Amino acid sequence: MEQLLTWDRELLLWLNSFHAPWLDPIMLWVTKTFFWLPLYAFLIYLVFKKYKNEGWLVLIGAAVVVLLCDQITSTFMKPFFERLRPSHEPSLQGMLHLVNDYRGGRYGFSSGHAANTLGTALFVWLTLRGRVRLIGLIFLWAALMTYTRIYLGVHYPGDILVGGCIGLVCGWAGFQLSQRLIKRKRAKQKPGPV
Repeated sequence: MEQLLTWDRELLLWLNSFHAPWLDPIMLWVTKTFFWLPLYAFLIYLVFKKYKNEGWLVLIGAAVVVLLCDQITSTFMKPFFERLRPSHEPSLQGMLHLVNDYRGGRYGFSSGHAANTLGTALFVWLTLRGRVRLIGLIFLWAALMTYTRIYLGVHYPGDILVGGCIGLVCGWAGFQLSQRLIKRKRAKQKPGPV
């Protein structure tokens, strides 16, 4: 376990070292959820365009993804494991590139950003694949969002990896739920035998 933690720390320091003054404010904006509101609105538009009045059932699945990701990572894991974020780790002070002294909350294992973005990306891809061309590009958004957390020095790569795995499981579960809700609704609407 100690070796894994050492590798995690070394990988963080290496990845965090690739920074530039012009990129700092961009990364600080890109990591914020509200920055992506236009993207979320566009995805909701695509859902209703493709699923019509069943779009509400898809949104229930998406809400479950976010709820599960948040509860597992932020409500359970962070207080349970109490692993300091790199930005709060005394042994890393002066070694990390921090932007505008942004440090995030005290604990960082595992990454809620990674869980939410990868969970949402998988959910969106499963929901819209075969219906929307190039929907796989949603994973580039998830990769960028998760990388911002390392760039800003607020997560170890291991936090991202574990959070991402949690997100993928939650994204799949939310998709399964939404598809079952849609099937149930369609079954109720089918006319019975005459």
